[in-house]
Amino acid sequence: MCSIAINIPDEVLFDTKMTMEEAGTFVRHAAAIAYYTQSGVSIGYCSQIAGMPEEDFIKFLGKNQISIFHYDNKAEFLKELENA
Repeated sequence: MCSIAINIPDEVLFDTKMTMEEAGTFVRHAAAIAYYTQSGVSIGYCSQIAGMPEEDFIKFLGKNQISIFHYDNKAEFLKELENA
């Protein structure tokens, strides 16, 4: 697995009242959301990036108003709904 380090100015931590661990979690979560929404990376890989189980990552996406369901049109959605 790849590891990436970023520099966050101490002033940002002071202003946000975050600890280094909280900032690390924030960055991991932000990266996971970006990979999921912008690059189409799977929920499984994004949950690993976020450092949480897949189920928790799906709930995390929901709390951030990000749907795991992607339909191109209303008819496709209604067809899937009938099959549920």
